[in-house]
Amino acid sequence: MTIRNDYPLKAHNTFGLSACCRQFIEYSSDDEAIEAARMLRDADQPFLIIGEGSNLLLTKDFPGIVVRSAIKGRTIKARADGTLLLECGSGEQWEETVRWTVSQGYSAFVNLSLIPGDVGASAIQNIGAYGVEVAQYIDHIRAVDIATGQMTVIDAAECHYAYRDSRFKHEWKNRFLICQVCYRLPQDETLRIGYGNISEELARRQITSPTAEQLRQVIIDIRRQKLPDPSVLGNAGSFFMNPIISREHFERLVSNYPDMPHYEVDTEMVKIPAAWLIDQCGWKGRSMGRAGVHQRQPLVLVNLGGATGDEVVALCQAIQDDVKRKFGIELHPEVNIV
Repeated sequence: MTIRNDYPLKAHNTFGLSACCRQFIEYSSDDEAIEAARMLRDADQPFLIIGEGSNLLLTKDFPGIVVRSAIKGRTIKARADGTLLLECGSGEQWEETVRWTVSQGYSAFVNLSLIPGDVGASAIQNIGAYGVEVAQYIDHIRAVDIATGQMTVIDAAECHYAYRDSRFKHEWKNRFLICQVCYRLPQDETLRIGYGNISEELARRQITSPTAEQLRQVIIDIRRQKLPDPSVLGNAGSFFMNPIISREHFERLVSNYPDMPHYEVDTEMVKIPAAWLIDQCGWKGRSMGRAGVHQRQPLVLVNLGGATGDEVVALCQAIQDDVKRKFGIELHPEVNIV
C-alpha cells in the first residue's frame, strides 16, 4: 500500500490543476482495500475516492484523505450457462482494457474506445459513447464496504444505472472501495455503427463491413479530432451531460430551431446534444480568464494555462446561464466538482 502525506494532486487530475491533500492512500489488493477502509474509519477525516482524475475538478486543497485503487489484472472465465465473464481489477486503465478485449476477439466495448479513466470509475459513472453504455455489460462488482470493512458483491441491478448515473454517485457515495468490476462478454456482438458520424467515416474510408479493430480505429480517430489531449491541454473530456427534455419542450424548441439535433429516448423524452446548445450560445472557442471552451468541441472546457478550479467553475456557470436563458434547458456537469 502506498501512503503519502501532504501529497500534490496535479498528476491525479487531467485538468492539471494544482491542489494537495492531507494524505494519499493507494491500495493494490483486496487485503489492502480492507486495510484502507479501516484507516478511513479510524482517521475520522473527510475522504475522496478518485480514479485517474479524468472526471475531477479540484477547486481547492482537499483537507483529508484521497484514496484510489491500483488493483490490476484481467481474466476471462467461462460460466456454466455458456456466457463469458471478464473479471477486471478496478485500477486497470479503461482504454487499455478496451484494447485488450478487442485483441482477444470481443467487441462489446469497442464503441467506448479512448474514454479516459479506470475500470472502477466505469462502474460509478456508467460511461458511454456512440449508443453504448457500460452498464449494459456489468454483471457484478466486488467492493469493500468502508463502514464494516467487509468484502461484498454488488449485483448490477442494485446499482440503479441510468444515463451517466448510478447509486455510487448518490446514496452510495464514499461507501465502497471498488476492487473488481465483472463484465458479461457476448461472444457474437453486433457492431454498432449507426450512431454519430461513425457510418459517414466508415463510408469515407470505403469500409462496408468493418471488423471490431477497424471500428475501434475509426472511433479513436473521431475522438482525437474532437477532443484535446489532456497532456497538452488540461481538460476532463465532456464537461456537461447531454440534457434529456420532455417531448413537449422539444417540440416548442424545434419550431424555432428546425435543425436542432436530437436523439429519441422514448415516446416522452428527447436527448439534446449539449455541445450544440453551447455552440448556439456562442461559447465555442471563447475563454474567461485562464479557462476556455475548446475551439473544436464546445462540450470540453480547458485549462489554457495556470487556471484555477474556481475559474473553470465560473466558466461553467456562465455557460449554464446562457443555455438556460436561450433554451430553457439546464445543463448539469458530468465532472465531479470538489
